[in-house]
Amino acid sequence: MKNLKKTAAAALVASMIAGTAQAEISNDEIRIGYLADMSGTYRDLSGPGGLEALKMAIEDFGGTVDGKKIVTFNADDLNKPDVGANTVRQWIDERNVDMVTGLVASSVVLAAAKVVEQGDKLALISGAAASSITNEFCSPNHIHWTYDTFALANGTANAVLKDGGKSWFILTADYAFGHAMEADIKKVVEEEGGSVVGTVRHPFPSSDFSSYILQAQGSGADVVALANAGADTVNSLKTASEFGVTQSGQRLAGMVVFLNDIHAMGLEVTQGLMLTTGWYWDMNDETRAWAKRYSERVGSMPTMVQAGIYSATTHYLNAVKATGSDETKTVRAHMAKTPVDDMFAKNGTIREDGRMVHDMYLVQVKTPAESKGEWDLYKVVSTIPGDEAFRPMADSQCKKMAPKG
Repeated sequence: MKNLKKTAAAALVASMIAGTAQAEISNDEIRIGYLADMSGTYRDLSGPGGLEALKMAIEDFGGTVDGKKIVTFNADDLNKPDVGANTVRQWIDERNVDMVTGLVASSVVLAAAKVVEQGDKLALISGAAASSITNEFCSPNHIHWTYDTFALANGTANAVLKDGGKSWFILTADYAFGHAMEADIKKVVEEEGGSVVGTVRHPFPSSDFSSYILQAQGSGADVVALANAGADTVNSLKTASEFGVTQSGQRLAGMVVFLNDIHAMGLEVTQGLMLTTGWYWDMNDETRAWAKRYSERVGSMPTMVQAGIYSATTHYLNAVKATGSDETKTVRAHMAKTPVDDMFAKNGTIREDGRMVHDMYLVQVKTPAESKGEWDLYKVVSTIPGDEAFRPMADSQCKKMAPKG
């Protein structure tokens, strides 16, 4: 009889433990929200293609985590901070979303990240550029994955400076991302003995860059740096080409240039352009294999942002599986203590400020004669080690550090 009681008691304890473990996945589902510009300036660098990368990550994971279904929601933020913040608030309040990803325009991200922090959920930021996201606006509730303005300025500006480009004029998108990029360019240029002779800010987004390019030409600067992105960068470069900026002896430095931008403009316009990227589809067998699968679904090669979305989502799902939980602090802690080792990054690490540190790459756009195919656009000039590419922790203004992984 005593043995029966002991057996029954043990069974009861076991069932209670099992019930608790099962309850650690809230709502018996892992719920992910994808928020991005789906129709505007940043559509091609993230947009629907980023959503497809997210779906690929979930499919490759089997669509479930230990039998718990992975559910997704998606929305177009229209590049408007209020739209982005309200969407995320609704997802958290009404749909109990665990994680939000995509996240492109820095102004939208900063607004949405506040809501994520208030709701104690997690944001994996792949598209936004502003380095302030993990500096003065850091939070234990978001991780900045793919790249940032500090790493891009550090890579491209240093290369151009070493090649003789000492005086700079900066054309800046007038919002959070552009301001952060402008500040990071100035820091690198001045620390390396160069000078910024002028700046001009344009509305976001813009279609007519004539007056801004004329100001850049009139400055006499060695280098005209474009602190904008997406369609704004494409339009800036096209206008600069029409106005003969490079023919007059000035250099163009596209500080936030994506694969889709080069493809859209063509090699005749962009050949020789130096830029920094966090990933390129044609780097090795692993990147080529994943990019081929992506291209078969989407019809184009992936940008670094779209590859970053796949990587971040996979790392998140691995952490949920390993911990048996979708609770934010538990998952983030496991993500931070586990190296990122996939087709996007090798030995990537997540710091306490939320920066995912990984190697960046200085590349040069090929000439038409060098290119062997439609998407054969870059040649890798050098690898920038992660601990050199991103802002050092010693210089961080982050006041909300997450515990070390």
